[in-house]
Amino acid sequence: MLVSVPATSANLGPGFDTLGLAINLRNEIVIKPSRFLSISTKGEGASNPKIKRNTMFLNIFNEHYKRLSGGKYNTFRFEFSNKIPISRGLGSSSAVIVAALTAAHIAAGVKYNKRKILNFALKYEHHPDNITPAVMGGFNVACLHDGKVYSKKHRLPNYLKAVLVIPNKTISTNKSRNVLPNSYHKDEAVFTLSHAAYMTALFMSESWDQLKIAAQDKLHQDRRMAMMPELFRVQSIAMENGALMSTLSGSGSTFFNLCYEDDAKKIAKKLQNAFSEFRVMVCDLDNYGVLTKI
Repeated sequence: MLVSVPATSANLGPGFDTLGLAINLRNEIVIKPSRFLSISTKGEGASNPKIKRNTMFLNIFNEHYKRLSGGKYNTFRFEFSNKIPISRGLGSSSAVIVAALTAAHIAAGVKYNKRKILNFALKYEHHPDNITPAVMGGFNVACLHDGKVYSKKHRLPNYLKAVLVIPNKTISTNKSRNVLPNSYHKDEAVFTLSHAAYMTALFMSESWDQLKIAAQDKLHQDRRMAMMPELFRVQSIAMENGALMSTLSGSGSTFFNLCYEDDAKKIAKKLQNAFSEFRVMVCDLDNYGVLTKI
């Protein structure tokens, strides 16, 4: 079988732990029956011994394959081809989780649906903003209620592109959360809540020209960007050159810029010229989420 999962960009400014969308930058895993366990890894993380072993994938896959197959034990060859940068706020962990759960169901011959995979994924990733678009594709607004993920998806049009600025440094998710305060002023909460609600309405109605207003946030983004101050300049250059919105991707360090297709090359060139040490990529958006081929 082949299982393919897209990158994701979460939060999108004010949608802290709630909003996310999928980007057509995919990790693929080919799984074959084998006489003994074997693993090969190419692409992102291939030179990192810890990543190369794909321990998280194997642990989740084995746990659920054993459960779904009634305790059966079979061995497989796993061939990983990774395009999602690791520890850069593009949902690499969510992609691993979603791929492992999906693969386990297929290998065990058990029927599943995407909603089921999404709720299993919540055990390993406790916020729905990345796992939801990884499973569903498109733009998603998601919430948790009684231990389940409830979400709505909107398909993204082909004329929109993502320009990703991927720094050569990481921002630790744990460290990134630790810079956030334990409490907020009421005006900060209301400001961010209203902008997240407005952003959701704009995506659902495809009213792109107001996104620069909706993408503002007072809960997390500026505090996290202060850990890597050059990100403020990334945001400024992107917006000055036609980006519809420019936000920290997840907890960083990648910056996500949404733009019209006609503006993508210009924005990417300006950003690459200003940040030659960073990786700048123009990517399609993704409407499919996790895909499989048997």
